[in-house]
Amino acid sequence: MTEFRESLLVLISLPIYALVIGFEFFYSYFKNKGLYTTKGLLSNIYLTALNMGLDILVRVFCLFVLTYFFQFHFVDLSFNPILYWITLIVLEDFMYYWLHRVDHYCRFFWAVHVTHHNSEEFNFSVGFRSSVFQPLYRFLYFIPLSFLGFKGIDIMFAYSATQIFGILAHTQTVGKLGFLEYFLVTPSHHRVHHGSNVRYLDKNMGMLLIIWDKLFGTFQPEEESDPVKFGLTSNIKTYHPLKMVFHEWQNIFKDLKKKCTPKEKFMYIFGPPGWSHDGSSKTSDQLRKEFKQIN
Repeated sequence: MTEFRESLLVLISLPIYALVIGFEFFYSYFKNKGLYTTKGLLSNIYLTALNMGLDILVRVFCLFVLTYFFQFHFVDLSFNPILYWITLIVLEDFMYYWLHRVDHYCRFFWAVHVTHHNSEEFNFSVGFRSSVFQPLYRFLYFIPLSFLGFKGIDIMFAYSATQIFGILAHTQTVGKLGFLEYFLVTPSHHRVHHGSNVRYLDKNMGMLLIIWDKLFGTFQPEEESDPVKFGLTSNIKTYHPLKMVFHEWQNIFKDLKKKCTPKEKFMYIFGPPGWSHDGSSKTSDQLRKEFKQIN
């Protein structure tokens, strides 16, 4: 049954990906939108290949850990399959929100996640521009779901299913979607997430539901007066296969060579991205405060 569900998910998702990417690619070409470049597309394929390869290698271990903790579960919703799956999807998305938020607010994990953001392009293929090393720790955030009575294989399936939706939010060709903007992560919401504009930094962390951002203060609507600039606040300007993956680690090591206290060195690793002991760089919160004072 498990293998059937996984196979069905692949059979459903691959044609969808091919269709939407193909449509967007040709739309961009004939309308001269410039949404795709060859180097950008190849770099997205390269990064997702690395991520998928690592994901396959650690998949059995992740399933083992989730299954191990399942034996201690204290809730059982299996009596109602509809309630079970709806609850799992919602809670899995909630846990992903916190995974994603930590990836943005802790530099150590940002160094992993930054590969998803270091493209100045934004199209459906960027949805595949994966955080290469995230499979090594992502499953840890889903352990609480095992305690709540959800099987490891079901948790992993739910993540894969919601990821399909998340990938399809990476586009500039879809405008705002009316009432869906209130509770789903729409393309408009996710464009904000990939913006390097100060008002858009570290906003809209959800994969499926935008309600978590609205509840925990990380929501920001897309503003017509402030068009999204995709990429990083300081773009890497390279397609080098190693630099795309390791450039932030390289920056961390440079910062650790600075003359500063052990506490400050700790902050360079685990503090928010942009933190500095001498003000030479600034966090998104610091940049936002300055932005508000000016405007």
